[in-house]
Amino acid sequence: MSEKRASEAGAVSFGERLTSSQAFATLFRDGMALVEETANYLDGQGRQESKKLERSAALVYAAESMRLTTRLMQLASWLLLHRAVKEGEMTLAQASKEKSKVRLAAGDPGDAKSIALLPGRLQELIACSVKLQIEVRRLDATMHAVPPLRAVAGNPVERQLGLLKAAFEQD
Repeated sequence: MSEKRASEAGAVSFGERLTSSQAFATLFRDGMALVEETANYLDGQGRQESKKLERSAALVYAAESMRLTTRLMQLASWLLLHRAVKEGEMTLAQASKEKSKVRLAAGDPGDAKSIALLPGRLQELIACSVKLQIEVRRLDATMHAVPPLRAVAGNPVERQLGLLKAAFEQD
């Protein structure tokens, strides 16, 4: 059943309810805090730490920091889009169309060996962002799942009576 048909039938949209939940509010707050924390790190302490790295580690740092920021920007876009649903600025159906522009798989981290060369704080931020990405993907799959079509099931007693009637009328 589409969002439109669900709303016409008076059904409650699970996805819209989920955006209004405490779980979404917590995810939004934590996600946006991680974006800000990462930006502060990369502009400050991270920049200083990157200058002290060996050449190979500095290349990994550059690549992983770009992957991290890409991942976080995509996640922030998704969170902001769904906050708009929560605030009533758009419907979940509109958000579903817009979310096609958001790539939740963007910026998957590199291999563990390379990440081990990075400063500890950057490794922590990468791990936190991957955890956030997993949570957002799971929530996205739940919110935007296509509801199964319900079979039109009539009254089972009527069906049985119809079968009996058909059986006895054949004689």
